[in-house]
Amino acid sequence: MTDAVVPSPQRDWWLRAALVLQAPRAVFSALRRDSEEELEARQEPALAIAILAGIAVVLSSAAAGQLMDDAVYDGVLIAVWAFLGGALYGALLYWGGGLLLHFGMVALGSSGSYRRDRHLLVFACVPVALSLVLWLPRLSLYGEDVFRTGGRDHGAGAASFAWLALVFVAWALVLLVVGIRAVERWPWGKAFGALAIAGALPALVALAVAGLI
Repeated sequence: MTDAVVPSPQRDWWLRAALVLQAPRAVFSALRRDSEEELEARQEPALAIAILAGIAVVLSSAAAGQLMDDAVYDGVLIAVWAFLGGALYGALLYWGGGLLLHFGMVALGSSGSYRRDRHLLVFACVPVALSLVLWLPRLSLYGEDVFRTGGRDHGAGAASFAWLALVFVAWALVLLVVGIRAVERWPWGKAFGALAIAGALPALVALAVAGLI
């Protein structure tokens, strides 16, 4: 007689991290289960997604494109830089972005927890984490020039990769609206409204920094 397989909530949430790309409503609906066991089970997958999304963000930054202008940097040091920077940005996304999303949802009547809302945000960011796959062909085509000013990675081909990265970001935003609607059972307009409120503060800060307001 074979032993019965005991369901693992943590394993289920690792599977949902991939399934969110295919069946997002089912995954986000599962976030309504707010027991301590469920919250702990999705903690590690959420952290991993946040770090991978953070790495994707820092590698796409202007600073990354200039790293090898400094002779100190080599491939190993860039990998360390990307991981540490990604962890920092991932933490900012998880805690700061989650707080903004929570504020936007509470403003429209949500009674969900801050922890649930930051998990919602992170699982919506799976496409941003997935955008790291774009670096395989990019590095194959341009090599170390990706990290140098004025290298081969500054033509139409590079622009194509930038546009593709934006597609992944747009995909994540769509998933976020789907997720807000699923966990709260709200109409589309209210879900978009919560996202707009959440994005208003960073948008105003960005405009202020740019000197436009």
